[in-house]
Amino acid sequence: MMYWRCFVGVLNREMLKFWQQRSRLLSALVRPLLWLFVFAAGFRSALGLSMIPPYETYILYEEYIVPGLAAMIVLFNSMQSSLSMVYDREMGSMKVLLMSPVPRSFLLCSKLVANTLVSAIQVYLFFCFALLVDVQLPLMGYVYALPIIALLSIFLGSLGLLLANSIKQLENFAGVMNFVIFPMFFLSSALYPLWKMQEASEWLYKVCAFNPFTSGVELLRFGLYEKLAAKELVIVLVLTLITFTFAVRSFRPKPAASFSTTSSGNRGAGNKDTGNKGIGNKSDGKKQRIKANQQGRP
Repeated sequence: MMYWRCFVGVLNREMLKFWQQRSRLLSALVRPLLWLFVFAAGFRSALGLSMIPPYETYILYEEYIVPGLAAMIVLFNSMQSSLSMVYDREMGSMKVLLMSPVPRSFLLCSKLVANTLVSAIQVYLFFCFALLVDVQLPLMGYVYALPIIALLSIFLGSLGLLLANSIKQLENFAGVMNFVIFPMFFLSSALYPLWKMQEASEWLYKVCAFNPFTSGVELLRFGLYEKLAAKELVIVLVLTLITFTFAVRSFRPKPAASFSTTSSGNRGAGNKDTGNKGIGNKSDGKKQRIKANQQGRP
């Protein structure tokens, strides 16, 4: 019962923050919609049409970038959620949360679940706007995409929490967040196929291929067309387990100083006190000899 109350409390808190911050939802939708309605018109003539898996026919550029833009929403929301965690730590509310009797791993799971729910709401709202440019995805693809969005959100959220715990100041985290977000997004297959990158530069293609965000984008792209990218699924699952494990370990309380160190310090202090007493005894003996000599003189 205590775990359920904690989970509901964290979930309600995150959803309330999301509801109160209307600008957060607006900014989350403006970025992908700009790419979909504005930039896609120019890139369409440059990139032309695409016929690569999982597509069975030639498609327009707008249809190609929809999965990548959906993954971008998850990426930005996960990092923004981690940014709010740094803000909570500076305000002191994070300390109250971590002092609760439930394990910290459960608190982080609750935080990630809330982040997943917010990301899913934003992504499916974006899918509704994508219908305006005649992006027709398979109906069951929207259902298959939900667990993929959840997995991608947990992976990116764990990465954001790991960064949030290693960076102590809000200003520094904002800079590092931009340093992480934009290379992950632009050096991926979200906006252009990998074969286009290979035609431009071989080393740039290798960087994009090894980018973990590329695996997440391709996994979501295949899922939206009712197909499974097994290789990308394994990569994202392994990276999710690794980042979540390190994120939980980074939030463990630091151990106190050992007893042996304290005892050694006390012994050292005792030796100093003993040495001071010895110096005091020598001084007292010298004073007594001088006084005796003075009394022995006529």
